[in-house]
Amino acid sequence: MNELNLPAYDVKIRGTREKPEIFDFLRKCYVTLTPEEWVRQHFTHWLVEHKGYPKGLLGNEITLKCGQKTLRCDSILYNKEAVPQMIIEYKAPTVSLTQRVFNQISVYNLLLHVDYLVVSNGLQHYCCKMDYEHQTYCFLQDIPDYASLTV
Repeated sequence: MNELNLPAYDVKIRGTREKPEIFDFLRKCYVTLTPEEWVRQHFTHWLVEHKGYPKGLLGNEITLKCGQKTLRCDSILYNKEAVPQMIIEYKAPTVSLTQRVFNQISVYNLLLHVDYLVVSNGLQHYCCKMDYEHQTYCFLQDIPDYASLTV
């Protein structure tokens, strides 16, 4: 797998060369190892181990229903009242973070109305803070530490 712009962690991989699996510590099971999953696992570990995010408030592969359509958020951070606070969208390291990626996460946010939108391909990471009162957003310099979200 590609080297990422994220800290290494004790990766648990099993399976065969043709069908490798990686342990998802949030879902507590092994999942198919894809380039996007490689990014997801590194990113969520980074949030928990380096940014102070409680792993009990993070969820991976969260299903959303919009009428007959089913959407799936890569990761969601909930607040202590179980209200979504952040949506995180991952792409493989070879995928550019284009307007199309931001459009995708914006569709999820029409349903969830969160405070933060994050996109990462493991090499680049972007975070937007939403301002619903002024109907705008601003890009932050870094992914915030958890403690700064709860202020």
